[in-house]
Amino acid sequence: MAEKDLYKILGVEKNASADEIKKAYRKMAAKHHPDRNPGDDTAEQRFKDVKKAYDILSDEQKRATYDRFGFDAANGNGQGGFGGAGGFGGGNFSDIFGDVFGDIFGGGRQGGQRANRGRDLAYELDLSLEEAITGCEKQIRIPTQVGCKKCSGSGAAENSKKRSCPTCQGAGQVRMQQGFFSIAQTCPNCKGKGDIIENPCDNCQGSGRVREQKTLTVSIPAGVDSGDRIRLSGEGEAGENGAQSGDLFVEVRVRKHPIFVREGDDLHCSMPISFVTACLGGELEVPTLAGRVKLSIPAETQTGRVFRLKGKGVKSVRSRSEGDLYCTVNIETPVKLSSEQKALLEQFAETINEGGNRHAPKEKGFFDNVKSFFDNL
Repeated sequence: MAEKDLYKILGVEKNASADEIKKAYRKMAAKHHPDRNPGDDTAEQRFKDVKKAYDILSDEQKRATYDRFGFDAANGNGQGGFGGAGGFGGGNFSDIFGDVFGDIFGGGRQGGQRANRGRDLAYELDLSLEEAITGCEKQIRIPTQVGCKKCSGSGAAENSKKRSCPTCQGAGQVRMQQGFFSIAQTCPNCKGKGDIIENPCDNCQGSGRVREQKTLTVSIPAGVDSGDRIRLSGEGEAGENGAQSGDLFVEVRVRKHPIFVREGDDLHCSMPISFVTACLGGELEVPTLAGRVKLSIPAETQTGRVFRLKGKGVKSVRSRSEGDLYCTVNIETPVKLSSEQKALLEQFAETINEGGNRHAPKEKGFFDNVKSFFDNL
């Protein structure tokens, strides 16, 4: 197929940083995901192209290979191509040169080519913060190639068998003598497999695979975070003619929470308190993932003060340690005051002003700095 510009697929420049590539990938993957484009038959292919582009450009070695030699080189043996939802290719860089020099000098694989292993797939799974922290089970549906049940993945119809290719005698290659050189080429009859199916299965047309929507249950361990990947071995695309299946990689994406912000294993929240509570102190109920807890607010609390609740954060997925919850106090200014309330505040302000700066410990220092600033201009 015609080569595609991976940078254009992700909408980034060729000198884009790794963070810019990752950000662009998330944006494009969300935009073209088939689940978000019902009825659009082209969305799935666009999504596959985005996944393939990210797989190559996010890997420094693959990206350097792509920049120098093009897509087929970076994609391994060039057989993976665009197409799998996050396919990760099927060979390695040396296969390209092995095939080329094998064809010319008579090397290459002996005994025909092995059936290709199925491609790996990738799936983005959206979770709430609660689901990510406590763990859960999720059902997902993915479009993939599965083994044909009618022929049990062999590609052959009932009572039909594979036989050695009569053209290459099972070698997968044919040789042509040209002067002093003996040139080996891929067998045109069996396409390099070394055998042929006399009567292909009419359900899979001899490939041993059919396309289906597969439903899987994924167990999410407690403590995962955005960017974590869960590998489901053998749940990728089925291989050709009964070959080994690829793997499925489920990448976690945690949705924004209305109260908490997660930073590693710690949680942060902004907590409004009244002017009166800040002045006189009091007790507040604070939400945590384990339930409500009481938090004592000391008198004369200033806005921006941070209270730490030890062990009320996230239990790490990689260890037994638990993070903390940090609550930042923000004093809320009263609004929609009545005439009586305004009058009381004015009286209160008069008594405060009589005390000078002793009631405003930060005010004097701030204005002293402002005066010094203007004096030094």
